[in-house]
Amino acid sequence: MILTVCLSPCIDVNMEVDSLNVGMTHKIISKRVFFTGKAINVAIGLARLKADSFATGFMYEENGHQFEKELHKESVIYKFVWNEGRVRENYKFVDRRSMLTEIDDISPEVPQSKQEALINLVGQISPSCEAIVISGGLARGMSPDYYAKILNVVPQNIKKIVDTEGERLFEALKCGVDLIKPNLEELERTLGKSLDTRDEQLWGCKQLIGRGAKRVLLSLGKSGAIITDGEKNYYCRSVNVAMNSTVGAGDAMVAAAALALTSGESDSEILRKGVAAGTASVTTPDSMTFVKDKYEEILSTLNVEEI
Repeated sequence: MILTVCLSPCIDVNMEVDSLNVGMTHKIISKRVFFTGKAINVAIGLARLKADSFATGFMYEENGHQFEKELHKESVIYKFVWNEGRVRENYKFVDRRSMLTEIDDISPEVPQSKQEALINLVGQISPSCEAIVISGGLARGMSPDYYAKILNVVPQNIKKIVDTEGERLFEALKCGVDLIKPNLEELERTLGKSLDTRDEQLWGCKQLIGRGAKRVLLSLGKSGAIITDGEKNYYCRSVNVAMNSTVGAGDAMVAAAALALTSGESDSEILRKGVAAGTASVTTPDSMTFVKDKYEEILSTLNVEEI
């Protein structure tokens, strides 16, 4: 079983409108609501791959129970630390020119007692798991070292996978992490440096290996991804597919890579399966993750090369 920890869930409300003008009344053409959060998406992606997953993290009393319904529908086990307040709601408007306007909510603050409760919960659950995935941002007011506090209660033999950036990532790496999955923009922000060439990108990955990552899976978007353990480097080119949305593609990649890692597969296979899941996810407009049949179809076409 793989445990996923979501520290900042959100509700994404995606709306299509004819036009968007300040001060005007608009009618919605279509509307989709997603109960999401990076680690929740990972848990669902794992379930789509027929793996056992357990979702935990913070949840909020006023509007959080729909998350339980979504996870139950996907056969994901869950147990949250509940807080007063509402899950943050993010609004995305797309007009007829395909222009995207986003309004992102802020998360409620989580009391210290609830932060400690989640650490204790992870300490109870993680010994019975093969791996733990922590991904995404933090609730308002939380310090970056909370990632490390979570990882410090996880037994050493449990695989640790992290998907975040900046100080949160640096703090997590102090605990030793088996796999991290930044995308290129996150890696550049974390290091404060543009990484335009393949050599520069590998250099950036190796900076994080030097800080405590055993391997780095670097997403390059539609160009595919690379993986390195600091000695051997592999590249997998993605395939061209009809793209509906890139939202959730990184989480799908983490799900497939985490499963491959815990199954003892090679780095090249972790890479190939991660790229397949990430690519499959962009073809599914009504979900934050992928359909297994599409994943397997894409996986059969992918090749990995050592670089």
